[in-house]
Amino acid sequence: MSNLIPSERIESKIFIIRGQKVIFDRDLAELYGVETRILSQVVKRNKSRFPMDFMFQLSKKEFEIWRSQIVISNSDKMGLRWRPFAFTEQGVAMLSGLLNSKTAIRVNIAIMRAFVKLRQILSTHKELAHKLNELENKFEKHDVEIHTIFEAIRKIMCPPEKPNKKIGFITDIKGRRK
Repeated sequence: MSNLIPSERIESKIFIIRGQKVIFDRDLAELYGVETRILSQVVKRNKSRFPMDFMFQLSKKEFEIWRSQIVISNSDKMGLRWRPFAFTEQGVAMLSGLLNSKTAIRVNIAIMRAFVKLRQILSTHKELAHKLNELENKFEKHDVEIHTIFEAIRKIMCPPEKPNKKIGFITDIKGRRK
């Protein structure tokens, strides 16, 4: 089965909010080829299938931040008047059982693959970040050791300071020089 939608297009619609990878309702509706209100109706009719870890609505603050990052001249006509719902990977999977058209099934498969690919990429980045931290710590330890070696070399190269003794003449009791 060929991909209906390029994975890059789906990946560009996945955001991280509240520490979870999500797709907004309007983006899902676009991918499925339906209006956002139709998708919302399906979800409202099956609300018990979408607990908070499957789907949540953006808070007012999150919505304002999100809106400010989208450059659209007339946001009211673009459907940005209401706070969107964010669907996690599990929420998208739950939608697959509710939207049974061939298109919806193929789109869901593509979305699931995109989530898996992102999970693999993030895992790789975490591993690389961990290894980078290990290397950095190792070099910091070596830097301290190298600095200590240079200090020891400098001490060897510089002769020790001579004590500041006044050299005087020995005089006898009468104050004459000997």
